[in-house]
Amino acid sequence: MAKYLMIESRDPAQYGDVAYYYDLAHGLVREGNEVTLYLVQNGVFAARQSPRATRLFDIARAGVRVVADDFSLRERGIAADTLAANIRPASIELVVDLLADKATRAMWH
Repeated sequence: MAKYLMIESRDPAQYGDVAYYYDLAHGLVREGNEVTLYLVQNGVFAARQSPRATRLFDIARAGVRVVADDFSLRERGIAADTLAANIRPASIELVVDLLADKATRAMWH
């Protein structure tokens, strides 16, 4: 089992390839890997409670740890209590900790 940190900075409403990235995270978890999907910059827009959050909710329910950068949320006026189920705010320290773990493989999109 491998550990993955996947960072998504794009808003799925603007870029069609974000869905592929979500699918990749889901596939990695199905194969038995530990995956953290860290939403940052405009990627946090997808974390809000809305019909568009369905895909993120599904992959979180499947075992992907989905977190949204707390600074990016504040910058965009998104309150933590408006996030979709199973999506939690997190600080950049989480990314630093995961990157410091030599067993974690990182990808940025």
